[in-house]
Amino acid sequence: MTDFGSSFASLSGILRKHSAGMSIKTDEPGHFYVERAAATAKAKPRFFGAVQTKKSYVSYHLMPVYEDPSLLDGISDGLRKKMQGKSCFNFTASDPSLFEELDALTKKCAAAAD
Repeated sequence: MTDFGSSFASLSGILRKHSAGMSIKTDEPGHFYVERAAATAKAKPRFFGAVQTKKSYVSYHLMPVYEDPSLLDGISDGLRKKMQGKSCFNFTASDPSLFEELDALTKKCAAAAD
């Protein structure tokens, strides 16, 4: 079994860094979940992103890229290969260059979510 602690720490740190003004719903080992404020007083909070340690990878979910796929314009082929579905990136090992790119993408998504 692989230890994904380092990848989880790096990825949750990226999401935490860009979650200003959002609510941290879950913050525990292996699971970090962030919500955006509700759009109206009667609406529910909206999912922004999460990092989860799974059995064979660490997943990084980023909902704004699902809502607005144009946010993915210009990402590298390397990061695109990590995509699983429309808003999830899976990592089996730490990759500083891809994590740096994901940091920039998360910043872009947080700005778009305002």
